Amino acid sequence: MMKIDLGCGRKKKEGFIGVDQYAMEGVDHVLQIGSEKWPFDDDTVDEAYANHFLEHLTNLNGANERVHFFNELYRVLKVGAKARINIPHWNSDRYYGDPTHKEPFSEMGVYYLNREWRDSQAPHTDIKWNPHGYNCHFDAALGYVINPALQSRNYEDQQYAMKWFRGAVFELHLHLTKM
Repeated sequence: MMKIDLGCGRKKKEGFIGVDQYAMEGVDHVLQIGSEKWPFDDDTVDEAYANHFLEHLTNLNGANERVHFFNELYRVLKVGAKARINIPHWNSDRYYGDPTHKEPFSEMGVYYLNREWRDSQAPHTDIKWNPHGYNCHFDAALGYVINPALQSRNYEDQQYAMKWFRGAVFELHLHLTKM
């Protein structure tokens, strides 16, 4: 089984191939993940993982690093393969506290990763109409890491806090399956 850890840094997940822009210990492939073609053939990867990496990519000023990331992820994953992407929540100190973070990724972003949704709601973001658009098709589910101060609260209190209080959510977890 081929498993890749994207943006692994020095903390490559055991049993995974490490990919990063810096030649640190444990990195197997050094490249610009947001702009270069990944060194894996189409439909060959069984699992992908990225922990606190996506927020270092941008879509600003025509860079389209995130679009490239998701298109390459789609290209290399086998049909039915899964990717887990952990990012600091856009409304937390974990996001805003790091000056190397380029822009937040919100829950709305996962909709654009599904071709059917793009066709009906945002066709201008699809590669069919936009040469710099998405070419991926993922089924997505979201998970959250709640601030420890709220973890013992009941579900309704947690949901209220997630909607209205900054810092209530620490992390957003994207669970993607290639369609």
